[in-house]
Amino acid sequence: MAQITVTAILGNLPVVTQFIEEQLEMADCPMKAMMQIDTAADEIYSNISYYAYPKDAPGEAVISVDVDLAVPEAIITFEDTGVAFDPLSIGQPDTSLPAEDRVAGGLGIFLVRKLMDDVTYKREDQKNILQLRKKW
Repeated sequence: MAQITVTAILGNLPVVTQFIEEQLEMADCPMKAMMQIDTAADEIYSNISYYAYPKDAPGEAVISVDVDLAVPEAIITFEDTGVAFDPLSIGQPDTSLPAEDRVAGGLGIFLVRKLMDDVTYKREDQKNILQLRKKW
């Protein structure tokens, strides 16, 4: 397992993306799965950088990548000590409505759920821990 710790600001998104991609490339992850993981990871990290900490006092985010070649699958874990928030508790958006009639919010996590094989959340030791799983 490989891990990186960054200050949870949007400016570090390219660092996070590069780190995840490097780990996936070493595991010969197919491009389609890598792009799906990138999209989901972008959404999760962006949410941490926007909402987990006060704007004037950003905290840290820890991102781990574990690859199980026997499956094969990637497990990407995001941890932060910010405000407790379970993004999976957000209801499903009504995608049958026209965009202008939809309630704002929730579309990003909806996309993450569609792209990943499994998404889990837990709050443990004052940390938000969100895990993405993608098989290929």
